[in-house]
Amino acid sequence: MSGEATILHADLDAFYASVEQRDDPRLRGRPVIVGGGVVLAASYEAKARGVRSAMGGRQARRLCPEAIVVRPRMSAYTAASRAVFEIFRQTTPLVEGLSIDEAFLDVGGLRRLVGPPADIAVRLRREVRERVGLPITVGVARTKFLAKVASGVAKPDGLLVVEPGRELAFLHPLPVERLWGVGPVTAAKLRERGIRTVGQVARLGEAALVSLLGGGAGHHLHALAHNRDPRRVQVGRRRSSMGAQHALGREPHSPAELDAVLAGLVDRVTGRMRAARRTGRTVTLRLRFADYTRATRSHTIDKATAQTRPLLEAARALLRTALPEIDARGITLIGVSVGNLDNGHVQLTLPFTRDPGAELDAAVDAVRDRFGSSALTRAVLLGQDPGLEMPRLPD
Repeated sequence: MSGEATILHADLDAFYASVEQRDDPRLRGRPVIVGGGVVLAASYEAKARGVRSAMGGRQARRLCPEAIVVRPRMSAYTAASRAVFEIFRQTTPLVEGLSIDEAFLDVGGLRRLVGPPADIAVRLRREVRERVGLPITVGVARTKFLAKVASGVAKPDGLLVVEPGRELAFLHPLPVERLWGVGPVTAAKLRERGIRTVGQVARLGEAALVSLLGGGAGHHLHALAHNRDPRRVQVGRRRSSMGAQHALGREPHSPAELDAVLAGLVDRVTGRMRAARRTGRTVTLRLRFADYTRATRSHTIDKATAQTRPLLEAARALLRTALPEIDARGITLIGVSVGNLDNGHVQLTLPFTRDPGAELDAAVDAVRDRFGSSALTRAVLLGQDPGLEMPRLPD
């Protein structure tokens, strides 16, 4: 690590809801929910009443009856994200996008030109507010991990600089959930042992953490609890996976309906893969049940591909294994992703060979490129809601 806190984690606050409040003055200062059947985003006024992203719409309205529910406008969110990232890139050439509403920025070489990192963060927040009209929170620290933690603590619409001499004093009193990789399951294991703070994780010792959580998680959390994070801000980092998801209502869904949704998701993902000229091998199915619990299943095929058919077959096999659990618990979301992506540009089809699957994919891509993504769809999806295609960073 350098001797100065030079990494910024910039995170737009309640992004979708903030865009709606920016564009409609009647929504400002009021609880706003973006999305009806499932909450895509909630303003901080709605969050104060317990509303959270991915919550069912009925539950959200019970918690906050006065909330104003608005339909999502993906084009508006995409435009706002692009405007904010332009400000990021004008601030420093070292920008690593994490999603459409957050990024890491390395400002380590800019002190002589524009001032210390804290002043840069102040200007960044001001420019985003003045030029894009949105609140943004910035955390500043020596490591990416701690910068992200700082922005989480500073929300909403805040700025927090963690000075090098006070890093562990800031980090150790925080709850264990602040550590990257600590979800509900890991947090429960730690709390069963009486471990509730990051400082307690640090004092537990690496061997004990490995014994409790396994090698990967134990080593990872021990390093983070001591603020050891050697990762640099990576410009132009390629995705390690590509995915899509579809939120469902809480009513029962037949296997045929779920299969159709899955086919549409795989179509969407493999089209993106071919456009980015990447292939992958690992198919991951993510499910959210009606009781808000989640499950993940994955399968790695023998040969990397971007063709729809083999990846869809793998995804369907995973879905079949989950049907008994879906029947028992209900389902509110299906997601699919393809990982183990190649790191370079690849030739997706060999010349002078006829592959019906590849030829069909190429024909589908050509039609959608010319007439739009909705111009061609599977017959089983006709008349069905294809679900929202969420804004994302370029592939």
